[in-house]
Amino acid sequence: MSAVRPRDLKQRIRQDIQSMQAYAIQPSAGLVKLDAMENPYRLAPALQAELGRRLGALALNRYPAGQVDELRRALAAYAGMPEGFDIMLGNGSDELISLLAMACDLPGAAIVAPLPGFVMYAMSAQLQGLKFIGVDLTPDFELDLEAMLAAIERHQPTIVYLAYPNNPTANLWNDEAIEKIIEAAPGLVVMDEAYQPFSSRSYIDRVHRHSHVLLMRTLSKFGLAGVRIGYMLGPKALIAEFDKVRPPYNISVLNSEAALFALENEAVFAAQAGQLREQRSRLERELAQLPGVKTWPSDANMILARVPDAQKSFDGLKAHGVLVKNVSRMHLLLANCLRLTVGTPDENTQLLSALKASL
Repeated sequence: MSAVRPRDLKQRIRQDIQSMQAYAIQPSAGLVKLDAMENPYRLAPALQAELGRRLGALALNRYPAGQVDELRRALAAYAGMPEGFDIMLGNGSDELISLLAMACDLPGAAIVAPLPGFVMYAMSAQLQGLKFIGVDLTPDFELDLEAMLAAIERHQPTIVYLAYPNNPTANLWNDEAIEKIIEAAPGLVVMDEAYQPFSSRSYIDRVHRHSHVLLMRTLSKFGLAGVRIGYMLGPKALIAEFDKVRPPYNISVLNSEAALFALENEAVFAAQAGQLREQRSRLERELAQLPGVKTWPSDANMILARVPDAQKSFDGLKAHGVLVKNVSRMHLLLANCLRLTVGTPDENTQLLSALKASL
């Protein structure tokens, strides 16, 4: 009887995967959670009861079918989808970003995006074996148009990502610069509007001008981060191709019903977004009064703040029970920067008090 050889299973895993860092989620138990751009408001008890009744009545023994199509129609109406376009759903925007990389995985294909930006653009490219080219923003976090156009000319990217507004800088970019980038792009341009509920502008009224532009959004910032619904709008022929790589039944009946329920109660979530925009203005005013703190204008539900010592302030905030995101090591342009999610009035008061104590 031959001896069983020990297996080194790591040899079966791609070396580049082994060298990667997993997406990090900070432990938040017992803390005021202002690190992930979530809507801090929960459903009112009456709405909780109604949603529970509807979820309990679902046929959980069946695969999702017509209900998902109903959600697609509801999202298309909510977004004001142009004629001739179609909509594709994902398990959050993250899945849509991964599916785009999968569908566009041609030899030599590249993805271009400004940096600092959403980490999943680069991660999805790396996981799929695509080349990722990051183009630094200016020191004030504006698009470096000349550098973006040079990268497009040199690398002929399959996908260009433009977050509108950007994460983690929270700002909207110059529309003329965006148009020049779109015109220069030889492949797809994906306008990522994850923070649309808090933004003063949207690209939805211009997306029909270009046959190679897709618009991506999520319900996470709408108020359903736990439901995981992302959606992408684009010309029907393009969406039909990307839909081929979507896993069957990728949206559960529970998530679909919760999203439909939220869209039926859109006014509730719109009011919450209005309150958060007011609180964002309050935070911007009060942060401007703190010595040594610099902020940038925000069109999202977060504020980027530069402090004298990011790690010291992060640790001080946490010691006072407030969790934010230390982004200072993400990129050189983010030196000593913290990303602060806009919370409820009470949460923002605790944030400001803790930050003053930690400076």
